[in-house]
Amino acid sequence: MPETLLGQSPLTVLILVPAVVAALVWLVPPLRRLARPIGLVTSVVVLAGAVALAAGFDVAAADQAQFTQVASWISSFGASYAVGVDGLGLVMVLLAALLVPIVLVAGWNEVGLPVGVGDGDAAAERKALEYRRAGWVALILVLEALMIAVFAARDVFFFYVVFEAMLIPVYFLIGVYGGANRRYAAIKFLLYSLAGGLLMLAAVIGYFFVGTGQGPEALLLDQVGLVEMPFATEMLLFLGFFIAFAIKAPMWPVHTWLPDAAQQATPGTSTLLVGVLDKVGTFGMIVLCLPLFPNAAAAAAPVIIVLALVSIIYGGLLAIGQNDLMRLIAFTSVSHFGFIVLGIFVGSSTAVTGSMIYMVAHGLSTAAMFLVAGFLTQRGGTQDMGSYSGMQRITRVLAGTFLVSGLASLALPGLSGFVPEYLVLLGTFEQLPWAAIVAVVGVVLAALYILIAYQRIFTGPPSETHAGMTDLGGREKAVMGVLIAAMLFLGFYPAPVLEVLTPLGETVAALVTGGVA
Repeated sequence: MPETLLGQSPLTVLILVPAVVAALVWLVPPLRRLARPIGLVTSVVVLAGAVALAAGFDVAAADQAQFTQVASWISSFGASYAVGVDGLGLVMVLLAALLVPIVLVAGWNEVGLPVGVGDGDAAAERKALEYRRAGWVALILVLEALMIAVFAARDVFFFYVVFEAMLIPVYFLIGVYGGANRRYAAIKFLLYSLAGGLLMLAAVIGYFFVGTGQGPEALLLDQVGLVEMPFATEMLLFLGFFIAFAIKAPMWPVHTWLPDAAQQATPGTSTLLVGVLDKVGTFGMIVLCLPLFPNAAAAAAPVIIVLALVSIIYGGLLAIGQNDLMRLIAFTSVSHFGFIVLGIFVGSSTAVTGSMIYMVAHGLSTAAMFLVAGFLTQRGGTQDMGSYSGMQRITRVLAGTFLVSGLASLALPGLSGFVPEYLVLLGTFEQLPWAAIVAVVGVVLAALYILIAYQRIFTGPPSETHAGMTDLGGREKAVMGVLIAAMLFLGFYPAPVLEVLTPLGETVAALVTGGVA
């Protein structure tokens, strides 16, 4: 296990840097004018730190926590500040660190003034714009710190605290910077998330009192193998965690907050929300639900598999029926998360490994789709797909990047979605052939909702309304180029990610199939 300097984990540094810079940008007025370049430089530094972390990661021990740090926090409750990453935590930290600078560059001019602010006073408008942009950058950097913290958390209570704290920046990113119905969407997101969080808090408390002697480090994940409890108690605690994670994921039937949030949020916020934050739900299922409650997870797996299959089909069908482009992308994610959850609980190491890679692949493809959809709607002034026609003749690069992003989402060979979806279906077929057959319907639906959307927007006679629309500029091409390169890399050469995630996949599959003897 790599050593850390004086007991200080580099993960702690990666958490603190964006959080401190966010506070400075928000609280120091002279820095507000430079908020965007400061935020971008900070996010690139964090990305470089995450890459350095990956370079020092011991792949041979990928199923064990590395770069660990433990410090007593609330000893009377058994809570510690504990961080460390195994293979899955590492790739999720890398995903978060990659997408934040991409979102900052893509949204460089995304934040403007609300109508009526300044009333023609140039100085007042400039000051108000600086204030809004500084707030936007600060919220994204705080969110980055929390995303890294949640994927690195090695204590159950610390995980819960960060899990809940992430609601704050997301609520303001939607409620302040979103569309016309942003307040409704932000409140709906908050209420769903708080409901799940309350269930999880009750389960955390219950786990402490039935746990390992209620010692000062009782909630460390390293203690999970020492916990014994009656099955009924284990099932109740499992449900508390699982429902919270199902809401976050999101799974049917607790998914309804997502389409509203995606429709009203800015493209950058939707990218981080669906591309990274929603993965906390499936991440929590793997690192908390299964190790903490293996017997309950094994018993509940058949029901969860059915819910996952419903999510796959339901999300695909609803996506086909959407007119709003952002809602369409949101419903595709409901379907994709069904594949991820199916792979986690089907009891195959192949499927579990596929699910973990799926989390990364979906993060890349959904980021590309939300951002390129944002580029389109910012130019066209509407998210209604029926308002567009023949855009491939007007904005050729935009049309091409949308198509590539969509093909990655529907798992075309050579792009990021193919390998994980193939592994999930293969592993599912090995265990439950009928479930794999049902899930394949989702593959067909994916082809329909992506290609129908492309046909409606980009083919046919050009729209006179949008005849003068400009194509992607250099900044936007750079953003999409990085994402497409990442999707191609994962599509053609997934070996490094497979090597890191396979050991953990074998461990997780054993928990689902056998629980604890």
